Amino acid sequence: MRILTLNPGSSSLKAAVVHDGTAVGWAAWQSELSRAAVDAVRRWPRPDAVAVRFVHGGAQKTPVLVTDRVVANLDRLVPLAPIHQPFSLEVAGKVRELLPGVPVVACFDTAFHANLPAASSHYPLPREWTRQNRLRRYGFHGLSVQYAVRRTAELLRRPVDGLQLVCAHVGAGVSVTAVRGGRSVDTSMGFTPLEGPAMATRSGSVDPGLLLHVMKTAPMGPDELADALCLRSGLAGMSGTSGDLGEVRAAAADGNADAALAVEVYVHRLRREIGAAAMSLDRLDALVFTGGVAEYQPETVAEVARGLGMLGVRIGTLEQSDVDRTISAPGSPVPVLVVRAREDLELARDAEAVLADLGNEVHRARTADRSEVR
Repeated sequence: MRILTLNPGSSSLKAAVVHDGTAVGWAAWQSELSRAAVDAVRRWPRPDAVAVRFVHGGAQKTPVLVTDRVVANLDRLVPLAPIHQPFSLEVAGKVRELLPGVPVVACFDTAFHANLPAASSHYPLPREWTRQNRLRRYGFHGLSVQYAVRRTAELLRRPVDGLQLVCAHVGAGVSVTAVRGGRSVDTSMGFTPLEGPAMATRSGSVDPGLLLHVMKTAPMGPDELADALCLRSGLAGMSGTSGDLGEVRAAAADGNADAALAVEVYVHRLRREIGAAAMSLDRLDALVFTGGVAEYQPETVAEVARGLGMLGVRIGTLEQSDVDRTISAPGSPVPVLVVRAREDLELARDAEAVLADLGNEVHRARTADRSEVR
């Protein structure tokens, strides 16, 4: 089966063609997303299906075929993921227009966390607010974590259902997830992708009392506050840079004290979330880093890991590499791995599962029809 996978960002589109589980083509565009979607569709032969990544699926626990009703439901979630959700909707709409008759499948970052234990998903808020189970912790980066877990099991030669691990997705967005037996049991992002460690432009967790104080004293409305927390905080806000970690580190090396502090805060908050996630497990079988920073900023991974000795982590020599690898020192009680983010493979896997289910439904319907005729 040939699947075109589309992964929209806030200003970019990553595309790949996955044929029977193997990526056979890859491209990226830094351009207007509708135009990029057109280019992606025209770049390769007509696929059997298209898989589109959505950050937020709400209550949706599995990937789903995109219909008008699904689009309407996903559009209601835009306020909860304003940086990415509108662009995924735009890309899915353009693909449906360009490829009539080709199934388009929505795959959700939240789905991997859909069965979080109640203690992990529930906010300590008035029960009148939370009774409908909508104001809860959803979790994100699920497609990335899901792949990293499966790949880690392969590298360690252990079954997924026997592993307990912590996975840190470290890119422009940052999240930490505790995984037991292939299932998410705790994660740092919550109702929106703002919760958790400091990120490139997002604040991460901030005392809500501080935000109430700012809204009253600035004064500042919710839209302006959302803009500040999503786009003008994190590494960018602390350092006065774009928020790219390489740029921040370069500024720190040049003597920029704000940039140096930004790196310290970033590392500290990430390390703290890893420690917290480990407490949701019975034991720690592995610590896994994935995402762009994990792949291209080995010094950051080393800095984070060196402060985790209490968890049994012993780090070895790190070099930049595009190969999945173990980076812990020989004899480390806890293996530490860097796994490339391969959301394209996970998107294709989800799309194939949806098409298989549709095929089974058609087969059951035809069998039932034949039985009625007899």
